Amino acid sequence: QVQLVESGGGLVQPGGSLRLSCAASGIMFRINAMGWYRQAPGTQRELVATVTSGGVTNYADSVKGRFTISRDNAKNTVWLQMNILEPEDTAVYYCNADVLMARNYVRRDFWGQGTQVTVSS
Repeated sequence: QVQLVESGGGLVQPGGSLRLSCAASGIMFRINAMGWYRQAPGTQRELVATVTSGGVTNYADSVKGRFTISRDNAKNTVWLQMNILEPEDTAVYYCNADVLMARNYVRRDFWGQGTQVTVSS
Protein backbone atom coordinates (compact mmCIF):
# COMPACT_ATOMS: atom_id res chain seq x y z
CA GLN A 1 0.00 0.00 0.00
CA VAL A 2 2.13 2.80 -1.36
CA GLN A 3 0.56 5.96 -2.69
CA LEU A 4 2.18 8.76 -4.68
CA VAL A 5 0.43 12.11 -4.62
CA GLU A 6 1.44 14.74 -7.17
CA SER A 7 0.88 18.47 -7.20
CA GLY A 8 2.12 21.58 -8.98
CA GLY A 9 0.83 21.22 -12.51
CA GLY A 10 -0.98 23.97 -14.34
CA LEU A 11 -1.01 26.42 -17.22
CA VAL A 12 2.09 28.49 -17.88
CA GLN A 13 3.35 30.71 -20.70
CA PRO A 14 6.36 29.73 -22.81
CA GLY A 15 9.54 30.60 -20.94
CA GLY A 16 7.83 30.25 -17.59
CA SER A 17 8.46 27.87 -14.73
CA LEU A 18 6.62 25.27 -12.71
CA ARG A 19 7.63 23.09 -9.80
CA LEU A 20 6.10 19.63 -9.50
CA SER A 21 6.02 17.76 -6.22
CA CYS A 22 5.42 14.10 -5.45
CA ALA A 23 5.14 12.60 -1.97
CA ALA A 24 5.13 8.87 -1.29
CA SER A 25 3.35 7.38 1.70
CA GLY A 26 2.66 3.91 2.99
CA ILE A 27 4.55 0.96 4.35
CA MET A 28 7.86 0.55 2.60
CA PHE A 29 11.39 -0.38 3.48
CA ARG A 30 13.20 1.85 1.05
CA ILE A 31 12.60 3.89 -2.07
CA ASN A 32 15.31 3.30 -4.62
CA ALA A 33 14.98 5.49 -7.70
CA MET A 34 12.27 8.11 -8.11
CA GLY A 35 11.46 9.84 -11.33
CA TRP A 36 9.17 11.78 -13.59
CA TYR A 37 7.67 10.61 -16.86
CA ARG A 38 5.35 12.38 -19.25
CA GLN A 39 2.88 11.52 -21.96
CA ALA A 40 1.55 13.91 -24.57
CA PRO A 41 -1.58 13.14 -26.62
CA GLY A 42 -0.89 10.55 -29.28
CA THR A 43 2.57 9.71 -27.95
CA GLN A 44 4.16 7.06 -25.77
CA ARG A 45 5.10 7.77 -22.20
CA GLU A 46 8.70 8.94 -22.00
CA LEU A 47 11.27 9.41 -19.29
CA VAL A 48 11.89 12.97 -18.16
CA ALA A 49 14.24 12.60 -15.21
CA THR A 50 15.21 10.12 -12.51
CA VAL A 51 17.19 10.31 -9.30
CA THR A 52 18.52 7.46 -7.19
CA SER A 53 18.52 7.36 -3.40
CA GLY A 54 22.20 8.30 -3.61
CA GLY A 55 21.46 11.40 -5.65
CA VAL A 56 22.54 10.22 -9.10
CA THR A 57 20.39 11.92 -11.74
CA ASN A 58 19.46 11.17 -15.32
CA TYR A 59 17.66 13.46 -17.77
CA ALA A 60 16.12 13.20 -21.17
CA ASP A 61 18.12 15.16 -23.74
CA SER A 62 15.14 17.40 -24.43
CA VAL A 63 15.08 18.78 -20.87
CA LYS A 64 18.77 18.95 -19.98
CA GLY A 65 19.72 22.39 -18.76
CA ARG A 66 16.09 23.37 -18.17
CA PHE A 67 14.73 20.84 -15.66
CA THR A 68 16.17 19.81 -12.31
CA ILE A 69 15.11 16.80 -10.28
CA SER A 70 15.71 16.59 -6.54
CA ARG A 71 14.55 14.50 -3.60
CA ASP A 72 14.39 14.36 0.16
CA ASN A 73 14.84 10.77 1.29
CA ALA A 74 13.61 11.49 4.81
CA LYS A 75 10.35 12.93 3.49
CA ASN A 76 9.94 10.45 0.62
CA THR A 77 9.43 13.39 -1.69
CA VAL A 78 10.72 14.21 -5.15
CA TRP A 79 10.46 17.50 -7.04
CA LEU A 80 10.86 18.55 -10.63
CA GLN A 81 11.83 22.16 -11.20
CA MET A 82 10.85 23.05 -14.75
CA ASN A 83 12.32 26.23 -16.24
CA ILE A 84 12.20 27.82 -19.69
CA LEU A 85 9.14 25.77 -20.51
CA GLU A 86 8.26 25.18 -24.14
CA PRO A 87 4.98 24.18 -25.80
CA GLU A 88 6.57 20.80 -26.50
CA ASP A 89 6.69 20.21 -22.74
CA THR A 90 2.90 20.05 -22.64
CA ALA A 91 1.93 16.64 -21.29
CA VAL A 92 0.58 14.74 -18.34
CA TYR A 93 3.44 14.24 -15.92
CA TYR A 94 3.59 11.09 -13.81
CA CYS A 95 5.65 10.49 -10.71
CA ASN A 96 7.27 7.08 -10.32
CA ALA A 97 8.92 5.32 -7.39
CA ASP A 98 10.91 2.09 -7.38
CA VAL A 99 10.15 0.68 -3.93
CA LEU A 100 11.72 -2.08 -1.89
CA MET A 101 8.76 -3.37 0.09
CA ALA A 102 9.01 -3.87 3.83
CA ARG A 103 7.11 -7.15 3.91
CA ASN A 104 9.39 -9.40 1.88
CA TYR A 105 11.86 -6.99 0.25
CA VAL A 106 10.49 -7.43 -3.24
CA ARG A 107 10.75 -4.52 -5.65
CA ARG A 108 7.66 -2.80 -7.00
CA ASP A 109 7.15 0.38 -8.91
CA PHE A 110 4.30 2.77 -8.19
CA TRP A 111 2.83 5.65 -10.14
CA GLY A 112 1.25 8.94 -9.21
CA GLN A 113 -2.13 10.01 -10.51
CA GLY A 114 -0.68 12.34 -13.12
CA THR A 115 -0.72 16.11 -13.28
CA GLN A 116 -1.38 18.19 -16.38
CA VAL A 117 1.25 20.68 -17.52
CA THR A 118 0.18 22.99 -20.32
CA VAL A 119 2.58 25.49 -21.88
CA SER A 120 0.74 27.96 -24.07
CA SER A 121 0.54 31.67 -24.77
